[in-house]
Amino acid sequence: MENRVGVIGIIITDREKQAHRVNEVLTEFGEIIVGRMGIPYREKNISVVALIVDGDTDTLGALTGKLGLIPGVKVKSALIPTQPRPASG
Repeated sequence: MENRVGVIGIIITDREKQAHRVNEVLTEFGEIIVGRMGIPYREKNISVVALIVDGDTDTLGALTGKLGLIPGVKVKSALIPTQPRPASG
């Protein structure tokens, strides 16, 4: 399976109702998240989250798919192919 590295942008349009659901999904996929920056834009009741990710295409697709199913959440990604990570141990 081919690994990819890139950025996933997430916009949460109803921050107060949906941010906890987004965080639950991100926790579930924590092993592929290299970095995360989240900015709450309180005046507009939205949040913008940027993720740096490194994972196989199936896992990345599952992450973006689950996020995209949450009402009020928009997801876009930009990914490039890379070499797989070596097994730890």
